[in-house]
Amino acid sequence: MAAKDKTMYVCEYCGQDSVRWVGKCPSCGRWNCMKEITVRDGKASGTAAARAALQTAGKNRVQPLNVREIKADAEPRMDMHDGELNRVLGGGMVPGSLVLLGGEPGIGKSTLVLQTVLRMHGKRILYVSGEESARQIKLRADRLQTASGGSELLVLCETCLEQVFEHIEETQPDLVVMDSIQTMQTESVESSPGSLSQIRECAASLLRYAKGGGVSVILIGHINKEGSLAGPKVLEHIVDTVLQFEGDQHHLYRILRSIKNRFGSTSELGIYEMRHDGLREVSNPSELLLSDNRDGLSGIAIACAMEGVRPLMIETQALVSTAAYGTAQRSTTGFESRRLNMLLAVLEKRVGFKLAAKDVFLNIAGGLRVTDPAIDLGVMAAVLSSNGDMPIDGNVCMAGEVGLSGEIRPVSRIEQRIAEAQRLGFRRMILPAHNMNGINPAHYKIELVPVRRVVEAVRELFG
Repeated sequence: MAAKDKTMYVCEYCGQDSVRWVGKCPSCGRWNCMKEITVRDGKASGTAAARAALQTAGKNRVQPLNVREIKADAEPRMDMHDGELNRVLGGGMVPGSLVLLGGEPGIGKSTLVLQTVLRMHGKRILYVSGEESARQIKLRADRLQTASGGSELLVLCETCLEQVFEHIEETQPDLVVMDSIQTMQTESVESSPGSLSQIRECAASLLRYAKGGGVSVILIGHINKEGSLAGPKVLEHIVDTVLQFEGDQHHLYRILRSIKNRFGSTSELGIYEMRHDGLREVSNPSELLLSDNRDGLSGIAIACAMEGVRPLMIETQALVSTAAYGTAQRSTTGFESRRLNMLLAVLEKRVGFKLAAKDVFLNIAGGLRVTDPAIDLGVMAAVLSSNGDMPIDGNVCMAGEVGLSGEIRPVSRIEQRIAEAQRLGFRRMILPAHNMNGINPAHYKIELVPVRRVVEAVRELFG
């Protein structure tokens, strides 16, 4: 007698399941997020091909171990031959790890992975594509102009997970790339590719294979209209590392962030420059983000921001003009608009500049999106410079968070910010006075100007 299929409802955000449909998820509290899935009774979780792959790997039943008997040696790393990617991963990819790379369509996810695997000499890589044909991948590889003589790249255009595992068993690769996880489907789940149940089951099967066979797997994933990774939230809990590839298609730079990393820090990030022949690593982004013709121009201030543990000198650009239609506009690019409104209110209340009847436009050069509050002082300086049409000296940079009372609050990693400013040739740096505790100005060639309030910073900049 055939087993009867069961119907369940799963939250697409947090993975909470329920035997009946509910309007509000009992776990995360979101509305209309419960999606129907079909669970086939009488079948164990996972595919037969995945279990066969584990048997081929020679893995027996796992036995519990005493914590004193477990060896805690450093995890071996696989060199990806990409300095930025190695940094974000924590020194390279750990064998047997499952990495999820997400990003907007056309941002360069497939390009990044393809040019990386082409550089991995002496490694056998299986590139499984469910979106492109083998000819399209070949054309992209030729366009990247990457030397692939040392890597053995095998391309497989397949969407059935059972067939993929059969090819994995035959080829025995060192690294498997799935492009993308939303196009994969398994026969153990009766639903269309990209559904919650398909993504969850395919990811779980790949995780069992990666952990049992010691083979690393890279999953390329899409993001939804809200900017988060598509599929159930449980997908991010399954994988070992979640990487987010960000950037604007109309700008050159791309940022690779680590949202989750079981084998390294999540504070690292990698920066790439999109070119016609692929993505180029940017080892010194500060020099590229700063323009050379800023001297004598008003509305430009240089602020030192921290992206992860890397200091970046960024150019904040502001334009202040009289409101033409009565209602003042506030427009920001790369900076939070509510934060700008707060800083403008501080300028009007604490410093005395009347900006309520003026349009204010703010832009972070280079297409970057910065959330570090240490650039508050730079944003204020750029706004005041444009309002009074007074240029700021190009040899001056600044870092400081602005409070509601107009005080300059201390920022983190001030020594790294000072060292970056000195390395790039800046002569003066305005910073919070509280950050001067424990710092000897004689150790630096750059002049450090401590300030406690916004009024003091304005006096130092404009006299």
